[in-house]
Amino acid sequence: MDVRFADTFFKRLKGLMFVKDFNYVLKFECNGIHTFFMKTNIDVILTDKNNNVLYIYQNVKPWKIILPKKNVAYTYEMPAGCLKKFMASNALKK
Repeated sequence: MDVRFADTFFKRLKGLMFVKDFNYVLKFECNGIHTFFMKTNIDVILTDKNNNVLYIYQNVKPWKIILPKKNVAYTYEMPAGCLKKFMASNALKK
């Protein structure tokens, strides 16, 4: 899946607000998010500066807040269901 980095003020400000359908991962340099004004549920991964996964949130609904977490450097937002599909496909490989 394509990963896009929200590397400008405007990209961070807009994020996925008002986006109905998307097929990419949006990466932020932050330790917490909100889903205000979002049109769809999302999956979220929070990682440290080395991209080690610290927290996973699946199917986060609009109008929710994930409070800032200690040691988190990056946040990845993706369409809801992506993490479930990824975990299922990795389980099949074992």
